[in-house]
Amino acid sequence: MNNFFASPEGAWGDGSVHLTTAGTLLVAAIIALLIAAAALIRHRNAAHRQAFTTKQLVFSSAAVALATVCSMIKLFEMPMGGSVTMMSMLFIVLIAYWYGPYVGIMTATAYGLVQFVLEPIFYTIPQMLLDYPLAFGALGVAGFFHKNKYGLQVGYIAAVIGRFFFAVLSGYIFFASYAPEGMHPLIYSIAYQASYLIPEMIVTLVIISIPNVAKALSRVKRDAVYN
Repeated sequence: MNNFFASPEGAWGDGSVHLTTAGTLLVAAIIALLIAAAALIRHRNAAHRQAFTTKQLVFSSAAVALATVCSMIKLFEMPMGGSVTMMSMLFIVLIAYWYGPYVGIMTATAYGLVQFVLEPIFYTIPQMLLDYPLAFGALGVAGFFHKNKYGLQVGYIAAVIGRFFFAVLSGYIFFASYAPEGMHPLIYSIAYQASYLIPEMIVTLVIISIPNVAKALSRVKRDAVYN
């Protein structure tokens, strides 16, 4: 495993480790395998609506790219990770809303691994799994609401709650020592994660509820799903 992880003095000077070049290539290979697995399932289950189509792969890849770019535009950043971004989660939620939970979770998990590659610093494997593929992968739960009247808004809230759950769990388990004296680690983790996830959620919900924006998203959905 030392070929994939390195910790000369801790990437943050506190016992953390980071990916080596080989480790980064390994994560990239895992992302490629996710895409290949989705394509394979598509061919084996061509008759099922849950299977990936070529259009879904194209839109999902574009969404990951757009979400990644927007995640780099940080309106506010927390000292120990987490930030209010330019609605980066929305692009992944849109994929889940358009295509359902299967495609949504696969796309969201791939996006989580991309986020990890961008800043491949972590403490333990379980912590990395909670903070990246699981936390970001939870954005795909928006797909369970894709048939609801207000599916995009409800799905987005559910997606943020899903990511919030895993982020809080990670903070409580692995970062309890950072809680201020006298504050319960769980309360600290909840407050910390909420400080950046809730503002972005509110801003995004307001923007996607603007009539002109909602109409534009509806037109894109027609292109992505029906045409």
